[in-house]
Amino acid sequence: MKVIEKIREAVDGEGRTVFSFEFFPPKTEEGVENLFERMDRMVAHNPTFCDITWGAGGSTADLTLEIANRMQNIVCESLLIVVFPSQFDPSSFSSFSSPSHYQLISVETMMHLTCTNMPVEKIDHALDTIKNNGIQNVLALRGDPPHGQDKFVQVEGGFSCALDLVKHIRAKYGDYFGITVAGYPEAHPDMIQEGGATLEAYSNDLAYLKKKVDAGADLIITQLFYDTDIFLKFVSDCRQIGITCPIVPGIMPINNYKGFLRMTGFCKTKITSEITAALDPIKDNEEAVKAYGIHLGTEMCKKILAHGIKTVHLYTLNMEKSALAILMNLGLIEESKVTRSLPWRPPANVFRAKEDVRPIFWANRPKSYILRTSGWDQYPRGRWGDSQNPSYGALTDHQFMRPRTRDKKLQEEWAIPIKSIEDVHERFMNYCLGKLRSSPWSDLDGLQPETKIIDEQLSQINLKGFLTINSQPAVNGVKSGSPTVGWGGPGGYVYQKAYIEFFCSVEKLSQLVENCKALPSVTYIAVNKEGLRLSNVGPNAVNAVTWGVFPAKEIIQPTVVDPASFMVWKDEAFEIWTRGWACLFPEADPSRALLEEVRVYE
Repeated sequence: MKVIEKIREAVDGEGRTVFSFEFFPPKTEEGVENLFERMDRMVAHNPTFCDITWGAGGSTADLTLEIANRMQNIVCESLLIVVFPSQFDPSSFSSFSSPSHYQLISVETMMHLTCTNMPVEKIDHALDTIKNNGIQNVLALRGDPPHGQDKFVQVEGGFSCALDLVKHIRAKYGDYFGITVAGYPEAHPDMIQEGGATLEAYSNDLAYLKKKVDAGADLIITQLFYDTDIFLKFVSDCRQIGITCPIVPGIMPINNYKGFLRMTGFCKTKITSEITAALDPIKDNEEAVKAYGIHLGTEMCKKILAHGIKTVHLYTLNMEKSALAILMNLGLIEESKVTRSLPWRPPANVFRAKEDVRPIFWANRPKSYILRTSGWDQYPRGRWGDSQNPSYGALTDHQFMRPRTRDKKLQEEWAIPIKSIEDVHERFMNYCLGKLRSSPWSDLDGLQPETKIIDEQLSQINLKGFLTINSQPAVNGVKSGSPTVGWGGPGGYVYQKAYIEFFCSVEKLSQLVENCKALPSVTYIAVNKEGLRLSNVGPNAVNAVTWGVFPAKEIIQPTVVDPASFMVWKDEAFEIWTRGWACLFPEADPSRALLEEVRVYE
């Protein structure tokens, strides 16, 4: 979806104030991994969009494309038995559940694109790439000079300015992209001399900005500033010359003194005497500088919002605390309240924009689900439908690749020597009690709040040899604003059937199936690694396990149990037992041998 459409829908249609974040590509692989973890935490607060920079001189082009794609789209042998009753006697495991998780990054993404070192062929390659990845938003910039150069030089076959880039995007791609351009409240740095820009230079820069908007830009984000009066005058001046599109203030929290001086010097940003007086006595105290930066950012935003502007864009410098603290001070987010539009985080990809139904099996591995369904022509909307042979992509090595930080955590927590099957039971139990932060069957870090409701019962069922990897507790008409299980818009009520998915032995499965004969409200599917299936429902019996009722809307059923999809998922679940867990141990290790010998059902 275009950012301009989201802003108009929220601001004009609903009267809400919206915010957004900017990030830049880190220099190391570990830095990229850390950035994605930080993004995931920040995106949980529902920014309207996030943008990722292109890098000085086009130096991070490939990495920017990769990060933008991931931001937008994300990126034992037993029967695994699934039980999902509507009502179930607790003594028969109705309240037992393993952790459920929210999805990883999936946010409306805006990619910076510059003219620096970019002939038209490279520009079109970048635009085609993000279009194919479902990204609809571009911030069109001239760009800074390459490293080692003082002035911008037009590359052969490229563009000399952002205006030409805007014109090219509109001419070649029509209305597909939402185009954002930069606005400079103090004029472009190239026009600023010592003492500031002349009135003529400032007026010429405003006229140039209008040309960019007239050429097809539909949104303006400003360069950083620290004098709100300058910004407010800039907005007024833009309106007087006929610029009517939203103008989003770019706010950069002060995180450390030297970085502040370096950035304001580079951008030739005015520093008021009040700011200088406040920072000078504390410039060597980093925590005090950061606290002042939060205070200043908050007061700047309050003044801007008081003048009727309902958008704020935060230059995070890949740091979360100051940006989130400012938003909390403004009352735009709450520390303990993260709202979800669905039980899983919907992709921002334009091709999946209407998707609102998923099988529950990949709840803890959303990246894998997105990869395995990326080739679908249509995505379920309203109901799952009849899906006898879902065309899921094949398992690849990518499904079992882990970020370095996550791999290290799994090594620390799951590669501890295992001497008996009881040790296996205890490992699962400790995870469900929150004593471990990682699981081979989850992409995510730690447990979600709803798990605390049933963690003690969970520990007991795992000790009995039912090794849980996914589930949800029963929920009956809880308000949609519940911080534990809530989702959807305000004024609704949410419901869940109790659901549990686990590995167990053939013997335990046989006993459980026998007990289920006296419980007609319990449905189950069980399968072993070879595909032998045992169930009391038909192969096409799709069962909604989560639904919500909201004002003026049809009932929403976003999570289902689909037997056909379960048969696809079982291969992944069993493969994780060996490639995700057993392979953490060396080949000749007795622990690995024990795990590979265990015969279980899912």
